[in-house]
Amino acid sequence: MAERRGPTVHNHIGGVDRPAAAGATMRLTDPATGTRHRTAPLSGPADADAACAAALSAYARWSVTTPAERQVALLRIADALEARADELVAAETADTGKPAELFRQDELPAIVDSVRFFAGAARNLPGAAAGEYTEGRTSLLRREPVGVCAQITPWNYPLMMAVWKVAPAIAAGNTSVLKPADTTPSSSVLLARIAAEHLPPGVLNVVCGDRDTGRALVAHPATRLIAVTGSVRAGREIATAAAAGLKRVHLELGGNAPVLVHDDADVESAAARLAAVAYYNAGQDCTAPTRLLVHANVHDAFVDAFAGHASALRPGTDFGPLNSAGQLAAVEGLLSRLPGRAKVPVGGARLAGPGCFHEATVVTGVRQGDEIVQEEIFGPVVTVQTFADEQEALRLANDVRHGLAASVWTADHDRAMRATRALHTGIVWVNTHGTTVSEMPHGGVKHSGYGSDLSMAGLLDYTQVKHVML
Repeated sequence: MAERRGPTVHNHIGGVDRPAAAGATMRLTDPATGTRHRTAPLSGPADADAACAAALSAYARWSVTTPAERQVALLRIADALEARADELVAAETADTGKPAELFRQDELPAIVDSVRFFAGAARNLPGAAAGEYTEGRTSLLRREPVGVCAQITPWNYPLMMAVWKVAPAIAAGNTSVLKPADTTPSSSVLLARIAAEHLPPGVLNVVCGDRDTGRALVAHPATRLIAVTGSVRAGREIATAAAAGLKRVHLELGGNAPVLVHDDADVESAAARLAAVAYYNAGQDCTAPTRLLVHANVHDAFVDAFAGHASALRPGTDFGPLNSAGQLAAVEGLLSRLPGRAKVPVGGARLAGPGCFHEATVVTGVRQGDEIVQEEIFGPVVTVQTFADEQEALRLANDVRHGLAASVWTADHDRAMRATRALHTGIVWVNTHGTTVSEMPHGGVKHSGYGSDLSMAGLLDYTQVKHVML
């Protein structure tokens, strides 16, 4: 494997960059080239202890700052992120292999906007009015921070997911210990270093490492809330471990999003939008439209249109690589186990050459019980199934364990509204897919987890209520 020297990534604990206490490191690989480009700490229990101690110490002061103080700090961080965009682009794309301009244009503005949203939200926490519910006594509610939050983020959107976690936690008066994914820590560490110019030491700490590092944070007695974006497996393990300490858990897990395309939809418009979203970030997105359920009357026309858009996409320009050789192998494995009746009209193979690139792929002829339908693919692959009527479409859409997002495409307003009610997901789009805004919650149901990122709901998840009677 080729190797080039880049800056060493360090943990950021108590406002200071540190190597792992035991000196262990991990090599980071650019999945677009296969080149090892830098090292990061492989943190152990001593590093988790140091980060949690720094966060606990900082909490004593940060938790009693005014919302105005927290707002000012977050606004300054947002401005600094904007000013240092080139550094953030370089850090993110070195670990993920994403096309730099796509990250700069599509992701970075939304990241900065999320920080600014939570800066404002810090000063607008809702609360019930005081009242007398028993004679001679007045009751009121206080909404307070939870404490030290351990936050574990994935490799598909490293910087965005870090901001979605730490911005509401800090806005609410908590302190954070963030553990980024082992393959993509660089932009999260840079975030902490930038934030350290505007936050007291210990408010935001980053500890790099593997699953054992995350386990140490979940089990640590100082952490009171565990927030994770990741796989269903990871969420189940973390929820089980957190239960031993009766800790609050916030989970955003897998997606496997269904799309319902009815026969009155604008087929060309739907195909164009869905192809653009399905293959963005090589399909490594929990809300990616992966299960396309298409009315039998328009199935062939839709598949032709969608396949045309998919085949026109250029890996390395329009979307990046899979995160790692392991993730590429997982996608190839799903395709290798397709049933004999399945067809692959577009794509189906990894690209020759360096890196972890895979063709944009369309699979037809699958059935509801097939592995590739029931399991989240997390790659540049979509499946297409047909339905005969509205009831069948909804049944197929809901018949998986995930429930994060869905979309429905139709010209019938009443049908669209029925679908928004009947779909068992936390997000439903109508005649679009994939758009997020800071003001609206992002979270799922069933095996997609519980709790919300973004919005006032995301901020409230990092608070607890206290009843005061006078």
